[in-house]
Amino acid sequence: MSRGSSQSPPIEPTILRSRLARAREAAAGAGTDALLIAPGSDLRYLLGAAGGSFERLTALVLPAGGGVPALVVPKLEAPGYAHVPTVELGVELVTWVDGEDPYRVIADRLGRVRRVAVSDSTVALHVLAFRDVFDEAEQTLAGPIVRELRMRKDAAEIAALRQAGAAIDRVHARVGEWLRPGRTEAEVGADIAAAIVEEGHLSADFVIVGSGPNGASPHHDVSDRIIEHGDVVVVDIGGPIAEGYNSDSTRTYAVGQPRDAEVAGTYAVLERAQRAAVEAVRPGVTAQEIDAAARTVITDAGYGEFFIHRTGHGIGLDVHEEPYIVGGNELPLEPGMVFSVEPGIYLPGRWGARIEDIVAVTEDGAESLNNRPHELVVLGA
Repeated sequence: MSRGSSQSPPIEPTILRSRLARAREAAAGAGTDALLIAPGSDLRYLLGAAGGSFERLTALVLPAGGGVPALVVPKLEAPGYAHVPTVELGVELVTWVDGEDPYRVIADRLGRVRRVAVSDSTVALHVLAFRDVFDEAEQTLAGPIVRELRMRKDAAEIAALRQAGAAIDRVHARVGEWLRPGRTEAEVGADIAAAIVEEGHLSADFVIVGSGPNGASPHHDVSDRIIEHGDVVVVDIGGPIAEGYNSDSTRTYAVGQPRDAEVAGTYAVLERAQRAAVEAVRPGVTAQEIDAAARTVITDAGYGEFFIHRTGHGIGLDVHEEPYIVGGNELPLEPGMVFSVEPGIYLPGRWGARIEDIVAVTEDGAESLNNRPHELVVLGA
C-alpha cells in the first residue's frame, strides 16, 4: 500500500520557489536555524505535496541561512513525491530505508543548531525523536513562522477559494431537495455529503444538520432526530476542492413556517449583525473590530449571551487557520486575507441560527466568496 503524497493540480515552480525563499527569510527573522516540515498543509503550501504523516518520517528540511533544503522521504514512498519539482526548486531529495535513522540523517545534515521549528501537525512520535537528536537545541513550533506567509493569499489561492465557495453555494441551492419533515438529520446529511462531491469537492469534510433544539449547538454534526414541521435547521457544510482549498458556508432553513414566534425578529438581528461585520472589512481594520461589529448588534438586541463563539476564522488549505476574527486579536487586516464571517444566535433547548460567508480582503474592502441569499429559507411553505 502506497502512503506517499497524493497529487493535486501542479503549482508553478516560480510560486513554490518564492514561498520557500520567504519561509527561509521568516525563519531567520525569528531567530530559527531550520524549519522541519512534516506532511500536512504547511508542506502542501511550500512544495505542493499533499500527503499523510505515518510512522516513517517524511520531512522538508529548510535551513534558514545557507545550506541546501532537503526533502527527506522513505525510499518506498519516494514515488509518491515524484511530481514535486525538487530540481527546479533547488531541493535535494534524500531517501532512507528501514534500519537507518532519518532523524540522525537530518541532524548531521544541519550540524550544530540553536533552535529548530517543527510544523504544528508533526506527530509526537517524530517530535520526540527530533528532541533526542537535537538535544542541545530549543525546539519550537513552525506555525507562527509559516502562518505569516499563509494568511496572505495570492491571486491563485483566492481563485481556488472562490471556486470552492461557488461549489458549496450550489449545494446550498439544492438543500430543499432533501430537507423535509419525517427525515432524520443523518439522512439529510448523507444526501448533502453526496452533493458536496457532485458539485465539485473531493470530499465532504463536515456536514452539520442541526434541527430544532440541536441547532442551538454550533458544532452539532447530525443525529437520528426526525425533522419536524416548524423546525429551524442550521446547515453548515464544506470540503476541499482538488487544489486543496476549502469551502465553509452556513445557511439557516425553516421546514414550513417556524413554530416559535420569536424566530423572525431574532433572525433579523442576526442578518444585521452579519451584514455589519462584512461591511466593516477593509485593510487596516483589526480582526477584533470585525468581531465587535457583529457582536455589538447582537448584544444591543439583547442576545449577547447567546452568541457563544468567535465571529470567524481564516480558511485556505485548512478549514480553520489564521487570522481568527475574535476579541483580543489586534491584527490589522491586509489584502489577501480570507476568513469566515459567521455570527450566530443559539437559544438552548429551542433552536439556533447562523449565517456564514467566506470573505477576502481587497484593496478597499471585501469580496464575498459565497453569494447565496442570507434570509431565512422557508421550505415547503
